[in-house]
Amino acid sequence: MTGTPDRLLRRLEWNVIRRLHGQLQGAYRTVFRGTGIDFADLRVYSPEDDVRHIDWNVTARLDEPHVRQYTEDRELTAWLVLDQSASMRFGAAPHRKDSVLVELAVCLARLFTQGGNRVGAILYDNRFQRVIPARTGRTHVLHLTHELTKATAAPADGNTTNLEAMLRLAAATARRRSLIFVISDFIGDLDWEPALTRLTHRHEVVAIRVVDPMELELPDLGLVLIEDAETGEQLLADTSDPLFRQRLQAEVTGREHALAAAMRRATVTAHRMTTDEDLTRALVGMVQSSKRRRA
Repeated sequence: MTGTPDRLLRRLEWNVIRRLHGQLQGAYRTVFRGTGIDFADLRVYSPEDDVRHIDWNVTARLDEPHVRQYTEDRELTAWLVLDQSASMRFGAAPHRKDSVLVELAVCLARLFTQGGNRVGAILYDNRFQRVIPARTGRTHVLHLTHELTKATAAPADGNTTNLEAMLRLAAATARRRSLIFVISDFIGDLDWEPALTRLTHRHEVVAIRVVDPMELELPDLGLVLIEDAETGEQLLADTSDPLFRQRLQAEVTGREHALAAAMRRATVTAHRMTTDEDLTRALVGMVQSSKRRRA
C-alpha cells in the first residue's frame, strides 16, 4: 500500500484493469449480476433455477413447477465487505494480506464503476467499523482507495475477528438486492456460517479468502516464536521437528476442508487467493470459475 491513493489507483488501472479490459469486458454482467423486480414472464422450472423464484400458485394450478422471470436491473449495486482485522497484517511487504485486500478491492470497485454501477464498502474489525455508501464514478473509487490506505488494523485484543457481526452488518447495510464480495482470511470461529447463509437469501454473495502461503505450509525455519495476531498468544515452536510439521499440516488440512464445507452449505461462490498470486490472473480465474459454477 505504498504511495498516494491516486498513485495506487493509477498503477492498478495501468497494470491490472487495462490487462483485464479485453478478457473481462462485460463478463461481470453475465457472471455477477443482480435480479430485477419487474415481472416479465413465467416458464417451466429447471434444476438450475433458484427455488425462491417458483410461483407456487401457478405451480399448483398447472401441476408443474413454474418460475417467475424478471427484467434485469440495468444498474448493479456491489458491496465490498472487507476484513480489516489484525490477522490481515500477516506476511512480508509488499505481499501482506491487507495489501492484497486493498488492491483486490480497488480493482473490483473500478471494474464495476466503469460500467456505471454503484459500489459501496464496509471496513470492519472488532473495534472499528466504517461504511462507505454505494456510489459510482472514478472519484468515488479514489475516495474508497483513500479510506482503505489510511485504515489500520486494531491491536490484538485477545479475541478473534467477529466475522458473524461483520456479516450481520453487511445484511443491515445492503437494503436492496446486491452483489456482495466478502474479502477476508476467515480466521476465527466458524459461527459465521448461519449469518453467511442468511445473507445469500437476499443477495448474490462471493467469498474471497486471502491467505499467505506460509499459512498453508510452514517452511523449516528452525526454532521460532509464533504469535497469534488476533489474540496475542505466543508459542515457541521447532519448525524443523517432523512430528510438529505433520500435526500442523493435519490442522491446516482439516481447517481447509471445514471452511470449504461451510461455504458449500452457505451456497456462496467461494475463491481462495494467495498473496503471491498475480492479481490479474486471480481475477480472470474467479470469473471463469463462476461461469463454470453457473453452467
